[in-house]
Amino acid sequence: MLLVRRGQPPLEGQWSLPGGVLELGEGLEEGLRREVLEETGLSVEPLALVEALSSIVREGEAVRYHYVILDYLCRVTDGTLACGSDASEAVWVGVEGAGAGGIHGLTAAAAAVIAKAFAMQAAG
Repeated sequence: MLLVRRGQPPLEGQWSLPGGVLELGEGLEEGLRREVLEETGLSVEPLALVEALSSIVREGEAVRYHYVILDYLCRVTDGTLACGSDASEAVWVGVEGAGAGGIHGLTAAAAAVIAKAFAMQAAG
């Protein structure tokens, strides 16, 4: 599984799956490819949607960020892993390193998505 450490707010310093905000007029898979390339130097081909989630970040009573997150299972088609743009680190981890609260401090939701993606990949 490919993880990045966020280099900018929100979630600066936290590990997560690569991703970001769609640009105006950009398709989902086009944005996915662009964001992964910008953050990791890797070109990918989306294979399947793993999960759709909503994330709301609050500051007191105010909503600071509200994201709809679509996590995809992808295949690397080109490139060499190197962090870039808004990621401060990028690493490959196996299923044992992708658990909630483990070495990378992933949230339970992220760990569940990763487990589902590993299961989907194993099923073919």
